[in-house]
Amino acid sequence: MRFAIALLTVICIASAIGTVVKQGEPMVNYVDQFGPFWAEAFGALGLYRIYSSVWFLVILAFLVISTSLCIARNTPKILADWRTHKEGIRERALQAFHHKASGQLGEPVTVIEGQVLQTLQAQGWSIKTQQRDASAQGEAGVMIAARLGKANKVGYIAAHTAIVLVCLGGLFDGDLVVKVQAWAQDLQPFRGGTELANSRLSERNPAYRAQLFVSEGQRTNASVIHLEQGMLVQPLPFEIELKKFVVEYYETGMPKRFASDIVIHDPREKAAKPYTVEVNHPVVYDGVTIFQSSFEDGGSLVKLRPLYLDRSGGRSGPEVLDATVGGSVAALPVDWLAQGATPLQLEVTSLRVINVENLADAQSAAPASSATDVRGVNLADLSKHLGSGARPAGNKQLVNIGPSVTYKLRDAAGQAREYQNFMVPVELDGHRMFLLGVRDTPAESFRYLRVPADDAMSLQGWLRLRQALNDKVLRDEAARRFGAASGPADRPEVREQLTVSAQRSLDLFAGAVALETAAGQPASDVPNGGLMALSRFIEQVVPPAQREQTSGTLIRILNGALFELYNLSRTKAGLPAQSIDDPAVQAFMSRAVLSLSDAMLYPVPVVFMLDSFEQRQASVFQVTRTPGRNVVYLGCVLLIIGVFAMLYIRDRRLWVWLQQDAGGGTRVQMALSSTRQTLDTDREFDRLRQTVLGEAPNDLTAPTPKES
Repeated sequence: MRFAIALLTVICIASAIGTVVKQGEPMVNYVDQFGPFWAEAFGALGLYRIYSSVWFLVILAFLVISTSLCIARNTPKILADWRTHKEGIRERALQAFHHKASGQLGEPVTVIEGQVLQTLQAQGWSIKTQQRDASAQGEAGVMIAARLGKANKVGYIAAHTAIVLVCLGGLFDGDLVVKVQAWAQDLQPFRGGTELANSRLSERNPAYRAQLFVSEGQRTNASVIHLEQGMLVQPLPFEIELKKFVVEYYETGMPKRFASDIVIHDPREKAAKPYTVEVNHPVVYDGVTIFQSSFEDGGSLVKLRPLYLDRSGGRSGPEVLDATVGGSVAALPVDWLAQGATPLQLEVTSLRVINVENLADAQSAAPASSATDVRGVNLADLSKHLGSGARPAGNKQLVNIGPSVTYKLRDAAGQAREYQNFMVPVELDGHRMFLLGVRDTPAESFRYLRVPADDAMSLQGWLRLRQALNDKVLRDEAARRFGAASGPADRPEVREQLTVSAQRSLDLFAGAVALETAAGQPASDVPNGGLMALSRFIEQVVPPAQREQTSGTLIRILNGALFELYNLSRTKAGLPAQSIDDPAVQAFMSRAVLSLSDAMLYPVPVVFMLDSFEQRQASVFQVTRTPGRNVVYLGCVLLIIGVFAMLYIRDRRLWVWLQQDAGGGTRVQMALSSTRQTLDTDREFDRLRQTVLGEAPNDLTAPTPKES
């Protein structure tokens, strides 16, 4: 029993770990959560698949064997004790009990015996009597043995049997059955790119827990069981067709209902049967339980429009790319990319039609803990990457910021960088901004380039300015116009100086001038352009005492030259020039300058914006066949019965010895035995003594006098 308790303690600790640590996740998730060292250490201990690990199953098996042996050893004794009243006890042994009493009654033995039997039977006692003749063992008399609460013994059997049943149900419904089949049939887990024929389990598999992926309008019966070495295919005896996946939302944009309208096609039935599977409302069909586990993109069709950051025109290929979520597009034309770049492959990985974020109306975004993803998976927190606009905690505003597309650009070596672009501008600090996200690895959060929307709520205004900045002819013309507009008409030398300064600032900002990097700093870490280029230029050519004044002058010249460049880009596009006195134009230009500077760090010169899409959802169902569940339920019922029987039922034995005295009366001796000595036992014995002997009960509530 001590060994079984020790095993049960270990299983409880392991089960607690299995509840805290998510089971069956990809290894990269654990590396992100625990770090490389601890992820490897926990993996070696099998903490990511505790319930199917060898050591857990071995401990569970030992617990079953140990408890079963305990039941086998003690059940015969318990059953034998169940049937006996121990009426053969010697009368002198009654004096050894804690609860005992004796007395003298005037009626004969036969009368007293009838009265005692009648009293005990009325109280529900089970009774046996034994007539004894005088012998060397003792005097003649009648021994009355009574018993009450013998169901207490059932509690021991029920509780221990419950442990065995629960463990057996867990063993049967776990991966043990699947692993035994895989070993017996020499099945090889499927890892991708291998033959599926030797990775398929039988439809008659008695117990499994698998995942089934079904796109809208499709049907399948091929579910998969994830193992450490790969996957096994578990075919179902019927097919599941997904008609439509439904998501309902609250007014705030938060989801309130996930449901899948399915149709089950059973070849054994003539007609298909429709069902609706919801979260916490599974469907049971032919012994298989179908749960709504999650949902994914089922291959949505998207149209992506390439926007070129370096220059306009001169590109081959279509203006809009047709792609499928989860698929890849052929290698992009080299002339879409930077000069000398290697071809990249476009892979669309995700389409999110609704993105609900906790944004602030005037102070940018809310904390990370407030962000909500309608898919149940946390979105990358925008507030981390939106500059200084952090809204105070507790000030919440849920906003749907529209659709987004996530894609990867993968090079020939297999290295990929991930991008996330939002289709519509997001209001931040009272201004509409397009968010263009990028990250180097999935372990990182997205870093967002914020691009201001123009008066038409599009990217074109900023994009024209960005392309004009890369045009040497337009930069020179903008510098000339700035010098002519800013310098006095009667001083051409000042105009010339302003033109040269504006031309120099635009060239530096555009990255057209190569600057030396600081000693020991890699050139790749320093952007060749933007405000950082102006800062490096000032540090290299201006004395420290004059840098603050020079930087302020150079920034004013840059802003004025960029505004002239912006109007040139509009004129080239056939649009009217704008006035710098317009507050909306001033706000656009101030944010455009910062965005242009940040764009120098954008890794590729082309951005793929979501033009349109046709969403196709897919449901992920968990399909289970768990016959051991009924065994576990039976074990739980027995455990409840056993615990209540042991805690609330007291097994009591009562003996009453009746012996005739010389005067024709009856000498009475009585004793009570109980499995637990409680105040209830004391009161019960006092009532019995009063009934049998006629004595007044003790006052159990009276205080005990102190000894002097």
